[in-house]
Amino acid sequence: MMDSPDYNTIFALKTKQLAIMIIKEFSKLPPNEAFSVIRKQIFRSSTSMAANYRAMCRARSKAERFSKISIVIEETDETLFWLEMLEELEYVQKEIIADIKTKTEEILKVTSSYRKMLKN
Repeated sequence: MMDSPDYNTIFALKTKQLAIMIIKEFSKLPPNEAFSVIRKQIFRSSTSMAANYRAMCRARSKAERFSKISIVIEETDETLFWLEMLEELEYVQKEIIADIKTKTEEILKVTSSYRKMLKN
């Protein structure tokens, strides 16, 4: 299932779209010192998630694929952490956070399952 080029292309696009959504939504918000730090971190983690998933699709070996998907999981989990921080600090509307969190959690679940499959 995960080795299908169509699936990888679709999922790479999904991770990229999530990173773009995060950048667009959080770029709209006014500057604030505390928020600026979080915004920078969530931009970095979400774009890294997307870039590393893309790199995972081009992995030359199972070990490289495992390594890249592990980075994707780490960066996706970090993105989720920053979303939770924004939610608890009430910097962003709940509806916006809820939608982005749902998409992030979906990516985390899928990539975690894929890594388990690769491990076996």
